[in-house]
Amino acid sequence: MQKFGFVFPGQGSQKLGMLSQLAEHYPAIIETFNEASEIIGIDIWDTSQRDTHNSLDQTQVTQPVLLTASIAIWRLWVQEGGPRPSVLAGHSLGEYSALVCAGVLQFRDAVQLVQKRGQFMQAAVPAGAGAMAAIVGLEDYKIHEICESVAGNDVVAAANFNSPGQIVIAGHKAAVERAMEACKKAGAKRTLPLNVSVPSHCALMKPAAEQLAREFDTVIFSPATVPVVQNVCAEIVVNPELIKENLVRQLFNPVLWVDSIKLIHASGISKLIECGPGKVLCGLIKRINSDLAAFGLDDNQSFQQAKDEVSM
Repeated sequence: MQKFGFVFPGQGSQKLGMLSQLAEHYPAIIETFNEASEIIGIDIWDTSQRDTHNSLDQTQVTQPVLLTASIAIWRLWVQEGGPRPSVLAGHSLGEYSALVCAGVLQFRDAVQLVQKRGQFMQAAVPAGAGAMAAIVGLEDYKIHEICESVAGNDVVAAANFNSPGQIVIAGHKAAVERAMEACKKAGAKRTLPLNVSVPSHCALMKPAAEQLAREFDTVIFSPATVPVVQNVCAEIVVNPELIKENLVRQLFNPVLWVDSIKLIHASGISKLIECGPGKVLCGLIKRINSDLAAFGLDDNQSFQQAKDEVSM
């Protein structure tokens, strides 16, 4: 059997009706959502399917919904006899899903932590004061230079290194807009404002990180039973105290997704499975390294195909 890894998506992968087809066939999906709903006091299955209260895109709701979706699929994978991955990684919020699957965090604790993480992030920056934007087709160093040159007294910096030629920047809204304009003039193919409620992975999130660190002190972090590549360093980390420190730093430092995937490939992994709704990470992975095969898991056909691929 070839070595393979699991990757877990972050915010932006939520969509109405997520996992509905899997839920029709496998009770484990609804059971996991019901468990999370009881923990945080929100009917997150209803939110994911109907969004009755128009809250799915509010970060304090999005985060527990996406974590729960990933863990529901993971539990189904285990239940159906899927083989054990050799490495785990998650994009931003998805790192919490990876840590639950690696046994570092209990699901109950993780659901509560990511709900609070969303609340802290939302409170750190007044509504409308922050922004994020994708910059496509410009060298990393050039984006760094532009952000530094236009920042002034504001914050704007690279937040996500998603794939070669695609970087997300974050910071104060006016500074992000200045950087977008400067990137266009410097030859960027596209600059796309993102529909997000908070500017993640930049210095504006330091107050949220401080609050989150205090919450971490109330939760048990255990040693990882499966290697986890963390966003902030693009390295495999097993020690629970270091994992905790890196999770705090992750909030106000960029996500090194390109370097993380390169490390995973260099370790001998040939296939990656995206454990969560959608296939956003599959697309990024193919752009990072076309030698890596990437598969989704969020419907019956994809689930069986992925299971067959790594069970050979």
